[in-house]
Amino acid sequence: MGGSEDASGRNTACVASSGSLRAASRGEGDDGAEEDEEGEEPRRRPICPSAAAGFEAGFGNEREVSLREWLDQPGRAVDLLQCLHIFRQIADAVSAAHAQGVVVGNVRPSCFVMSSLDRVSFIESASCSSSSDSSEDGAGSPDGFGERGATGTPESASEMPAVSACLEEAKERGEGDVGAGDRTAFPLKKILLMESIWYTSPEEATGRSGTFASDIYRLGVLLFELFCTFDSLEEKLITMSNLRHRVLPPQLLLKWPKEASFCLWLLHPQPDTRPKMSEVLHSEFLNQPRDSLEERDAAIKLKEEIEDQELLLDFLLHLQQRKKEIADRLHDTVCFLSADIEEVLHQQSILKKKSYQELDNDEHSAVGTLDKASLHPVMDEHSYSSGSRKRLRPELQNFVPEENVAEGARSETDQQIQENALSKSSRLMKNFKKLEAAYFSARCRQMKPSGKSVTKFFQVTSSGRGSMIRTEGSSVDDKVYRRGNTGETKSEWINPFLDGLRKYLAFSKLKVRADLKHGDLLNSMNLVCSMGFDRDKEFFATAGVNKKIKVFECDTILNGDRDIHYPVTEMTNTSKISCICWNNYIKSHIASSDFEGVVQVWDATRSQVFAEMREHERRVWSVDFSLADPTKLASGSDDGAVKIWNINQAGSVCTVKTKANVCSVHFQPDSAYSLAIGSADHKIYCYDLRNLRIPSCTLADHMKTVSYVKYLDSSTIVSASTDSSLKLWDLSTSISRMIETPLQTFTGHINIKNFVGLSISDGYIATGSETNEVFVYSKAFPMPVLSYKFSIIDPISGKEVDDTSQFISSVCWRGQTSMLLAASSSGNIKFLEMV
Repeated sequence: MGGSEDASGRNTACVASSGSLRAASRGEGDDGAEEDEEGEEPRRRPICPSAAAGFEAGFGNEREVSLREWLDQPGRAVDLLQCLHIFRQIADAVSAAHAQGVVVGNVRPSCFVMSSLDRVSFIESASCSSSSDSSEDGAGSPDGFGERGATGTPESASEMPAVSACLEEAKERGEGDVGAGDRTAFPLKKILLMESIWYTSPEEATGRSGTFASDIYRLGVLLFELFCTFDSLEEKLITMSNLRHRVLPPQLLLKWPKEASFCLWLLHPQPDTRPKMSEVLHSEFLNQPRDSLEERDAAIKLKEEIEDQELLLDFLLHLQQRKKEIADRLHDTVCFLSADIEEVLHQQSILKKKSYQELDNDEHSAVGTLDKASLHPVMDEHSYSSGSRKRLRPELQNFVPEENVAEGARSETDQQIQENALSKSSRLMKNFKKLEAAYFSARCRQMKPSGKSVTKFFQVTSSGRGSMIRTEGSSVDDKVYRRGNTGETKSEWINPFLDGLRKYLAFSKLKVRADLKHGDLLNSMNLVCSMGFDRDKEFFATAGVNKKIKVFECDTILNGDRDIHYPVTEMTNTSKISCICWNNYIKSHIASSDFEGVVQVWDATRSQVFAEMREHERRVWSVDFSLADPTKLASGSDDGAVKIWNINQAGSVCTVKTKANVCSVHFQPDSAYSLAIGSADHKIYCYDLRNLRIPSCTLADHMKTVSYVKYLDSSTIVSASTDSSLKLWDLSTSISRMIETPLQTFTGHINIKNFVGLSISDGYIATGSETNEVFVYSKAFPMPVLSYKFSIIDPISGKEVDDTSQFISSVCWRGQTSMLLAASSSGNIKFLEMV
């Protein structure tokens, strides 16, 4: 049964028979190919042109394993039907290639992957990466396939030296002496090194090109490996070496005689004697268990369908879970929305009752015979004039005023009310998404103190618009809504949100009340760096790179109609002025800082310097008087120092040293010891001047230099940065010395490199923009409330032009009013009013 072969038949240097798939598909390595016995010149390429692309991705799939690894797994049990099923799939693929005139060549276990359901797929050789490492040992070509050269001659290496080298190394590492009870996987690198030797046909070993018969030989080796298992690497190497002489192990002959006989037929040394592919497929060996194989195929297909159904089921269950979580969140949202609606309706009913009572008490007054329904517009009109902004109801459009009101006035009033309502509705819908986000954000912030998740807070069941049943889990609702004995609701969160909404909708635009005309607007030296109002808001001062502090009277500017406005007084400095600040106790005192690092206090009534401080080493950006102690003054400089001064004594009182340039300083309104510092290191530092060792609190969320910092009240800070954002900070929420999450972030303006100003008034925040616009924000919402763009008029043509170099350089509110002073980088100053 075991034939012999001459020495040349054992010269099996690692020749990859048909070469790699890449070379085969290009037609390389076949220059010396001879025609096969049937006179055909076979083409050499992969089994299926799309196979490599189709299954390369699957090679990394966890459900697939290399056929080589599967064959060499420790303790593999041989299942007749499984092995025949695998062999039949590969034989069918080779037959399909032969039908197209293609010699496969790569019929080796490392070129196939097998799924968990025994589906075999052809891939690019898996030995490509692994065996390439072995090329340094002289057994294989650089690309890992041991490809034959253009001449068609084999490499000069013999089988036995390669086998001996592998055995020696295996013995040194103890890999060949593994007992049956302690089996481990064979070293893949060594197996791949020898695989191309085992699967090289005798005729290819002599230098001839591969033929269809060579593929038949490789199928014989594969069939042998399917039915023969090994306990050690040494045993496998020796047995596979003997296979080239058609010497089969006794255990295979005893256990699988038919399979052994079929192997010998496929492994015949003479190519002509080997069967053709059609004979293999129609042989009794493969077709006798046909029914069993078909049953196996059917079972595998059924299992595949079940697995697919399980995958689909897993997907649907996961999707259902996600959607259910979303639905639960939406249900909770609807519940607390219902709670809020109920609360608003309750408050509204209380207000209406009060209104009706007032009407009954005053039924003989000037209101006359107005019925209760006509009271609504009177209330809204009154509330509008008093600064309160209520939502306009549809009844307003049907309001009929007293009979003695002129028809023209009535029409004008109706039209104004309608326009106002439409304007508010339009602005609300335009920013609906942002208002929605602000609403939920405010809701969540109110819930945080209880330490429970938001979704647990609103365990309520709503049965209609105005009804709500609270469960035991709705303790937060009890906290948010507390009704007293009078039935009045004390809402801890709705009222603040309502106030914010009123402020947001209170005004529709910024209107120019006056233009301050002074000097040549085209002169770059007119850039205004700072502005401020005096204690009584009767005068305001401007200062900038023209080295002058100019004081103007407000009423003269607002009520006068002049071609040019002259200052009440003018004070000249020796350097460019960066910042000014009025003393809120001593009416005539103005502090200034300049580019030379000098801090001065001026007496505006005398137009001269009252005090001068020269301790800073570099430019001073900011000065601020304390409201609590009018003799105390702070200054911040590029030298990283903040100096605290007393205007009645020489020298600084104390110094705060920082690691970066200081751009802004501001005292807390009701304390002379609390100071906020805006720094170039992107942070805001809050200091208690009685303990200068470390900041009492650090605010960190800006991405660039903090250019301005202002106290909104004793526990709230607004900061501006060249990252084009403003941030609102709540110091009362601090549980450590670091706050990294602001209460609100305001965006909409552009600020990348310049100082554009920052001012606060009654919950409104004004800032400039490098688009030459003024933006006004309400502290309750992140988007701008109003904006106004400064126009630029060409002095020659008189037409409006667009100059991207222009920006707003300073803004300042006139106290707690709706009047705003704004200046552009060209020196153009305007009084703007929110209307």
